[in-house]
Amino acid sequence: MAQPPSQPPQDGFGAPQDPPAPGGGFGAPTPPPPQGPPSGPPQPGYGYPQQTPPPQQPGPYGQPQPGPYGQQPGPYASGPYASGPYGGQPQQPGPYGQQPGYGYPQPQFPGAPGTPPPGPGSRNPFKGKPVVVISAAVAVLLAIGGTVWAVSGGDEEKDKKPVARQSDDPEPQPSGAPVNPGDGSGDGDSGPEDLNEGRKSGESKVLWYKEAPDAPGSGADAPGMWITDKTAVKAAYKELSAYNVADGKPTWEPLVFPQKICAVTPEKTSDDKVVIAYMSGSSDRAKCNQLQLVDLDTGEKGWTQKVDDGALFDSVISIEMTLSGNTLMVGRSQSGTAFDVTSGDKMYDKRKYGEACFPAAFAGGERLIQVASCGAGGNNEHDEVQELDPKTGKVKWTQKFDKGWRVERAYSVDPVVIYSTNKDKKAWNISTLGAGGSIRSQVSVDEDFGTQCGWAILARDLQGCEGVVVDGDTLYLPTKATTGANEVVAVSLATGKEKWRVKSPVANSMVPVKVEGGKLIAYVEPSYDGGGRIVSIATTGSSHKPVTLLQNPQGTAAIERGFFSKSIDWVDGRFYISTTRLTGNDDTKEKLMLAYGK
Repeated sequence: MAQPPSQPPQDGFGAPQDPPAPGGGFGAPTPPPPQGPPSGPPQPGYGYPQQTPPPQQPGPYGQPQPGPYGQQPGPYASGPYASGPYGGQPQQPGPYGQQPGYGYPQPQFPGAPGTPPPGPGSRNPFKGKPVVVISAAVAVLLAIGGTVWAVSGGDEEKDKKPVARQSDDPEPQPSGAPVNPGDGSGDGDSGPEDLNEGRKSGESKVLWYKEAPDAPGSGADAPGMWITDKTAVKAAYKELSAYNVADGKPTWEPLVFPQKICAVTPEKTSDDKVVIAYMSGSSDRAKCNQLQLVDLDTGEKGWTQKVDDGALFDSVISIEMTLSGNTLMVGRSQSGTAFDVTSGDKMYDKRKYGEACFPAAFAGGERLIQVASCGAGGNNEHDEVQELDPKTGKVKWTQKFDKGWRVERAYSVDPVVIYSTNKDKKAWNISTLGAGGSIRSQVSVDEDFGTQCGWAILARDLQGCEGVVVDGDTLYLPTKATTGANEVVAVSLATGKEKWRVKSPVANSMVPVKVEGGKLIAYVEPSYDGGGRIVSIATTGSSHKPVTLLQNPQGTAAIERGFFSKSIDWVDGRFYISTTRLTGNDDTKEKLMLAYGK
């Protein structure tokens, strides 16, 4: 019989908080003021099938396994371990029974990997009953909204089949000149008069800085940031803007869409194209179903497409998109449709299968991964992860999770690295799946990690995390600093054990960005009296001391810190930072994008 962990977590799940005033937080759409981590580390579910298990510990795959956290069950239930760790015990209620449907916000652990920064106030999730009250409120509102929409229908004709076509319609005209084209011709300017004034020796320089277009008072999304050899492209509200990577001058006129942009492909194709989705209208019944292919280097529009409605409650109010080779996968709340990204032609659908299994999210890249929610509200309620053939949608393998475990994020698809949580057990788990979906390893590092992910409100957003990097056989995760400097931990994907760790060079958090040339590139966040910096860290050998590649100027530290909700990238020796959310504040121009270089 599974026993409770000897050291239970100090913090449990907390429901998504109402967005506080901006102020810190890496990668969260409307982050709260900085706050320390829980007083104790979250308890991950451990153990995976081995031929000769050491001392008894129920692992996530239904077999006793060892681990530092005491008796802790984990997520998997496939293969010979499908009976799970509970034997004939009564099953814990899963998260889906209390939720309005697939893909809605789930409570998360403050401090666990992949969690938005906690809000202000007590970290005790039961004080004042925030979990019950807030979750119930969100569930009721979403359920009511979904029901009304499903009954009333959308404002599109449902009988028409989607038809790909070359777009030759007149281009929507901007309401005015671009806010900040960088050449002084717009209704804005290039920001402060000289951002490089007073720059000290050894500091990088501001290559260019852009302000955001106006957004409604309720705020607007600013998703995506794509860097090519020539152009840096950014979406914000209804616009797509492009700037020369070296000097920030516009490379093409901003594309203004008829309605707000509601989804983008986070990655670009091999020939530098992306797909932008925008709303069908501005009413409460509008859907995120209009697709447009755009060439990042030229701004030319390609094919357009409409995403069909799904079955009852399978909404396109919100969608997610991901690319895998030439396949564009568009995910609804309970299904997905694949399109050929070169032509816009529909390829196949992924719908309900098996015992009430509904596709809930997709992750693309080198491989195409599907997460499905099965048996919601029943005794066999669980999640499944599958690898799909991008060209046909055929399932290559399936890995079943135990009841109560929810797949939250895919840190990588090649190899497949999954982050999952268990609300009832207040546990998290990071697992690597090997050939055929078999369990290769689980992270066994006793740590409070500081990976930051955006809010997944109407979908899971499997790939919506910043500050986590997977390269080859290693996972790089930032720890959450209580005060001052944090650390970056390198974890072996073969064993789940720590390989090495390195402390931030200054008393500010350091987050992984990518691996380049065999070295880990990391961003050290700015302080109140100093700019951020880009560092490289050797991934092999005995020394992992960070080496500064770019020291951003002190004079622009306030601007750099002002990107509360941000996306970052390091390309060709230049560092880019952009916002992912506009507040709609009319008092001042909002920040859009900033580029540093030597």
